[in-house]
Amino acid sequence: MSRYPALSDWLGELSNRLPQLSKPQVTVLAMWSYAIAVTRTCGRHTVALFLGLLMRQKAGTVQQRLREWCYDEEDKQGSHRQQLQVECCFAPLLRWVVSLWQGTALALVLDATTLGDRLVVLSISVVYRGCGLPVAWTVLPAQQKGAWRGHWLNLLGHLHPALPSEWRVLVLADRGLYARWLYRAIVRLGWHPFLRIQQASKFRPLGQRHWYWLHELLGAMGTSWSGSGTAFSGKDRHQLCTLVAWWGEGHPQAWFIITDLPSSGCQAAWYGLRAWCEQGFKCLKRGGWQWQNTRMTDPHRASRMWLALAVALLWMVSLGSDLELAPSSEPPELAELPDLRPILELAAIAVRTRRSRLFRLGWLWLLVQSIMAQPLPLPRRLVPEPWITEPARMSSQHPKTYP
Repeated sequence: MSRYPALSDWLGELSNRLPQLSKPQVTVLAMWSYAIAVTRTCGRHTVALFLGLLMRQKAGTVQQRLREWCYDEEDKQGSHRQQLQVECCFAPLLRWVVSLWQGTALALVLDATTLGDRLVVLSISVVYRGCGLPVAWTVLPAQQKGAWRGHWLNLLGHLHPALPSEWRVLVLADRGLYARWLYRAIVRLGWHPFLRIQQASKFRPLGQRHWYWLHELLGAMGTSWSGSGTAFSGKDRHQLCTLVAWWGEGHPQAWFIITDLPSSGCQAAWYGLRAWCEQGFKCLKRGGWQWQNTRMTDPHRASRMWLALAVALLWMVSLGSDLELAPSSEPPELAELPDLRPILELAAIAVRTRRSRLFRLGWLWLLVQSIMAQPLPLPRRLVPEPWITEPARMSSQHPKTYP
């Protein structure tokens, strides 16, 4: 591997970040993720052909190494077979993000994505500058019956040791994932749920006897309301919480979000961070690594494939982030990065509307550095944007107040 400086540098980075992996495991992970980033596809044939040309090896031999890396132990050849346990990578992967993170506030998003009618992926992502970075996931057969509760709890448990206890961690999920057990599990971990709930629910403001339908708390489009109380009128469903309600101009439906934060310490706009997770899925699929074209049907193999996809995505987003940030904010060790904002037509202030995703910027910078025979750019920092305090066109009017 030392004969290929770029690949060797990337292997060194992964070895430091994922020390629990054996040398063969991290070597093939480096091969997978490096080739995915360069070729912008996770297609095994294309990846193997690229690596074969790079390392002057037979593409068939390389392809077999890539294939077996995804296999269970009993499906591998040889006497020293070792199965990659993806779950052991979740905490180190999040620690990698934390080590790059400039700040102490971070948002996690719980969401699911599908691969046709074959597989469903339950994923937890760190959202960053318009993209979701997967840090924990489980892959299930799409037609499998059964609750997802145990899977979500396991994923949250894997990530908990990786986040400093003093950090402010927001956990977001859409209406279809809300459950009282999820809310309470997040609180027990010392994090803050920010979960959207169905509109056909009731809420009793603190100090009131009367239960209100959620839509009664908002008078009209363009209004908002927040306050403490009890959500859900069903006797076995009561949840003490803060309700944050907002109905933006041009939005067909209002947002109703419950959290354990005080109403004065949160903003409805924060729920907009959840949409960034979907952009991350897009980068894994048609917008980037082309995972939608895989013919994998085995959930365990697909889960290992996701590790290579996630690592490559984190790499590209971090590189794109460097280009987007103002050079004046760089520490001395990063000062060699040229000011590319005029070329990229980026403003000196935080970018709210991006003409290009960080993913694309990062990939283009990797390509340019390779063509110019420059050292391989590696992840160096993640500088999150300040969380916005108001959704676009949001009114501060509170149509109703309760004593």
